[in-house]
Amino acid sequence: MVSNVSNVDAPRAVDILGGASMGTSWSVKLVAPAHADLHRVHAGIQATLDRVVAQMSNWEADSDLSRYNASPAGSWHVLPEEFWTVLSCALKVAHASGGAYDPTIGPLVDAWGFGPAGRQAGAFSPDAVRAQVGWQRVVLDADTRRALQPGGTRLDLCAIAKGHAVDAVAAQLRADGIDCALVEVGGELAGYGRKPDGSPWRVIVEGWSGDEDDASEPRVLALDALAVATSGDRWHRRSHEGREVSHTLDPRTGRAVADAPTAVTVAAPDAMHADAWATALTVLGMREGYELAEALGLAARFVDARDGDVVERMTPAFEALLA
Repeated sequence: MVSNVSNVDAPRAVDILGGASMGTSWSVKLVAPAHADLHRVHAGIQATLDRVVAQMSNWEADSDLSRYNASPAGSWHVLPEEFWTVLSCALKVAHASGGAYDPTIGPLVDAWGFGPAGRQAGAFSPDAVRAQVGWQRVVLDADTRRALQPGGTRLDLCAIAKGHAVDAVAAQLRADGIDCALVEVGGELAGYGRKPDGSPWRVIVEGWSGDEDDASEPRVLALDALAVATSGDRWHRRSHEGREVSHTLDPRTGRAVADAPTAVTVAAPDAMHADAWATALTVLGMREGYELAEALGLAARFVDARDGDVVERMTPAFEALLA
């Protein structure tokens, strides 16, 4: 007879799960209870991400967000709970950032060729498209969890939905009895609990000039009930009128940000806020973004790498988190 008693004190292992969603990849490192069904855990993660896509993807024609975008002026829409939570947060960040982040940026994203429709044929007027953008136009009714479509408003939650997806997966894992996990969706991260050796999850914060061999000093964060998101002009560039433009668009001007920092990293208790604020601070830039982050007590790190020089600025709240 084989006894299982000896397995009781066996060291717990870190398991790694992964997959694809939201046009990117996801991965989860976790410490599961003994005899946990990792296939069921994986299915739960994927179902959670699929639900976020079904509610908030502007790439899916039948998502709740796409139906809102296509609806007539004056119509009210009862939103699923998660969609409501994300849109409410997005509007608050839009207000606090003076519109540097704006969830109604959909027309600009499409016009510049970063949306589902791809690059437009011919020229367009950023000013004319900008007239279709404005977070103030979205009216929410908290008592009924409804949102008003004022007419022509097109939501784009790409700069916050991935962060929410990270939070949603972490919540699902906790519900499944997973007391230690590091969740990553498209580069946005959240960690909680302690690994088998008692240490927290540690991650190196991104921030480089484009040269993988640059000598910028790595910054390490311990993610114990903490999330981190990074935005910047290193990703998703394309040619426009003979020059490269960043995917970072300024909703206030209708144009690509000319001098966006190479990378802006925000750490926060949840990835949803970290994601949205990383975008807002990237639009605001090294000086204005830093000043606002410091004033609001945000944990933010700015890296600028132009002309061969790497400039780094960290708010006091971010410095306090460094391992």
